[in-house]
This record gives sequence, structure tokens and C-alpha cells, in this order.
Amino acid sequence: MGKRYYCDYCDRSFQDNMHNRKKHLNGVQHHRAKKAWFDHFRDTAAILYDEQTKKPCRKFLQKGICDFGPNCRFSHMSEEDFFHLQRQVEEEQQRKEDSKDRTKPDRTIEEWLSRREKKQSAISTKGDKKTEEDGEEGQAEINVPPQLLSIPDLPPSLLPPPPGGWKVKVNTEWG
Repeated sequence: MGKRYYCDYCDRSFQDNMHNRKKHLNGVQHHRAKKAWFDHFRDTAAILYDEQTKKPCRKFLQKGICDFGPNCRFSHMSEEDFFHLQRQVEEEQQRKEDSKDRTKPDRTIEEWLSRREKKQSAISTKGDKKTEEDGEEGQAEINVPPQLLSIPDLPPSLLPPPPGGWKVKVNTEWG
């Protein structure tokens, strides 16, 4: 049947050959979908700046709808929308400043990783013997550098364990 090319931006697939791929990648629909995808990740300060530099869309102000939609080169924001966006930018800047004040690192991520690696190798050489001292050291090592915790939406595997440790269910039906 032949290979198919799937475009993540457009959520569409087609037969993969040089002509079809080039035609698709240069198409208006692909450029719009790609722009929309990257606009999704823009920070609110950049959005506010762009919207402030645009003139208001007359058609949108008169009829409440514009044929160009999000691709219109004029602004579709009302004064209230500008106010809310400006407040959101100010709140984000305040949060950033607050987090910078709180996250004055005592040590760097590299130092933390090297200490963690040394501890892991020491534990693996000891075998399964765990004393109370090891447990205390393990709890102290949970203090993850704040730089790592400031990254939003970390996968569960990268989050530090909860204060009491992970809860493990024991299956008694086996054996």
C-alpha cells in the first residue's frame, strides 16, 4: 500500500512522496495549523503585546463575528479582555518574582545529582541491608532542588515521593 505521512499539526495523513509532502508543508492550511499550535505555547505577555499593537477589527466590532477568525490581522479583544489579560500578565510576573525569591539554590542540580548517584551506588554495594541511618539519609535526600520542582507538569516518575513514602499494596493470593 505504500508509506503514509501523518502531519501532527493538521491531524491528517496522505501518501508519502516528495510532491505530496512538499505541497502539504507549503500549504496555507498547514501554516495556519502550525501557527495555531505554537501560539498555544506563547506566554501571556507576548500575546498582550501583539494584541496592543494591532488595530481593532471593525467588522468584529460591528457584527460580533469576523470571517477571518483567529487568522485576522486585526484585534478582536474588547477593553475588558485587555484588562483581564493585563491582570494575568501582572500575576504571572508577581509569581515569577516570588518564586525567584524562594528558590535561591543552596546547591546546583549537578551537585544534587552527583550526591544522589553516590548514595545510590553506596546502597547498591551494601546490598539489601538497610539500617535506620540509611532511612534517615534517604529522607534527607528527598529535598529536591527547587529548580526541578518549578518545572510544571512533571511526569509522576520525576516527582519526589510523598512525605510518608509510596504506599505499596501486598498481594497475599500468590504462593
